[in-house]
Amino acid sequence: MQKIHPTAILSPETILGKDVEIGPYSVTEGRVSIGDGCVIGPHVVIKGPTTIGNNCRIYQFASIGEIPQDLKFKGEETELVIGDGNVIREYVTINRGTQGGGGRTVIGKGNFLMSYVHIAHDCILGNYNILANVATLAGHITIENFAIIGALSAVHQFARIGSYAFVSGMTGVAQDIPPFVKAAGNRSKLYGLNTIGLKRHGFSDEAIFALKKAYRVVFRSKLRMIEAIGQIESDPIGEVTEVQQFIDFLRTTKRGICR
Repeated sequence: MQKIHPTAILSPETILGKDVEIGPYSVTEGRVSIGDGCVIGPHVVIKGPTTIGNNCRIYQFASIGEIPQDLKFKGEETELVIGDGNVIREYVTINRGTQGGGGRTVIGKGNFLMSYVHIAHDCILGNYNILANVATLAGHITIENFAIIGALSAVHQFARIGSYAFVSGMTGVAQDIPPFVKAAGNRSKLYGLNTIGLKRHGFSDEAIFALKKAYRVVFRSKLRMIEAIGQIESDPIGEVTEVQQFIDFLRTTKRGICR
């Protein structure tokens, strides 16, 4: 059964799934689709086009699907797509995409967005990421899967953060953070492999050993990046799936790699 508080205001275009709860004074505008089992707290504003998957929990005072904070935006139709099982805490703001950025902001499944997180236009989050309080993403940012972004961190436009990366609190991310590593600092620097995180996620000792060796070749030798990648690929560790993922990320960087 749906439980819609009588003070909630829903647009005629809103589509609700099964067992949706919407709290007092929450508002939807435009084309909004809310999936089965979602709980929308009080004083939440959701503007469409926005699609929210199943079993999401959105807490009070969140702003979901507002137009992008981009001066080039002229009212063109863009969208926000949120997957299943996300937790969106108090005062989180998530903006729709822009035409120049592909037209979509996308949040995968199982992400945990703590209070005051900001996700700007055209960002793409994968699955099961954790963004701590006041973590802020500028436009066009990609975060892969199982990454942790610490409190009060800020990520520059067009930067990427790889899977299983750990970014410390109060970090300014100006360049790409590869998968499996730790980063911290006013201008982020790398501090080795995210060994504890990898162990918690069940990575084998062999994979962790191979990643450590690859990390040393790339970041602690005096080789140029292309030379370091070549050396890794000529070594048996280059056959390890996680190392291949690490190398692929390095190869496809556009903003450069944090060192």
